Amino acid sequence: MDLKFWVLLSMLVAKDLKFTYSTGPSFSFPDFSCGKEEQLLLLGESGKGKTTLLHLLAGMLKASSGTLELMETDLRNLSAGELDRFRGEHIGIVFQTAHFVESLNVEDNLIMPQYLCSKKIDRQKAKTILSRLNLEHKLKEFPKNLSVGEQQRVAIARALMNDPQVILADEPTSALDDKNAMEVIQLLEEQAKATGAALVIVTHDQRLKDHVQKHIQL
Repeated sequence: MDLKFWVLLSMLVAKDLKFTYSTGPSFSFPDFSCGKEEQLLLLGESGKGKTTLLHLLAGMLKASSGTLELMETDLRNLSAGELDRFRGEHIGIVFQTAHFVESLNVEDNLIMPQYLCSKKIDRQKAKTILSRLNLEHKLKEFPKNLSVGEQQRVAIARALMNDPQVILADEPTSALDDKNAMEVIQLLEEQAKATGAALVIVTHDQRLKDHVQKHIQL
């Protein structure tokens, strides 16, 4: 299929994507696309470049070669400032390790993305998302007082606060039991459907294969 036509059909398109670390390994990734309200599972064991690929998709790394389009925008052509704004407005990222402002409580960490993008602060939305994740009672807690699994769920809530058009999740269920893992995936899917977002999950968690229809093996 012609690349331009493929881009028009998809929120995210990666083609001939390669990345080389200056003092480390090189990766060549398979071509893939992800459309509005579509879920894509990128599977691979440790060392296969899952986190590297997510950082490329988020514009945190720049590909050595290949084409990467998000919402018909070539991330390679954006300046650092433009990339920061684009990421804040359109991309929700769930990192494998949660990065919180430790001096702020959970609620204030959740509204931080809205503040940074000069959006209206919506504390009720923070409460609603936390309630969906069975964490509303942790609203005023500080991150250091949360378990690893609770931190992971709060990080997911934070990624959804700005209703992103592309949701990128790095091992979002790795620290969760079966029940919480399924609740997290359902929330991500519901949010993607509600906002017309593309959802890309990079993981080695084989539990998700039966829940997400579209798979790519790294």
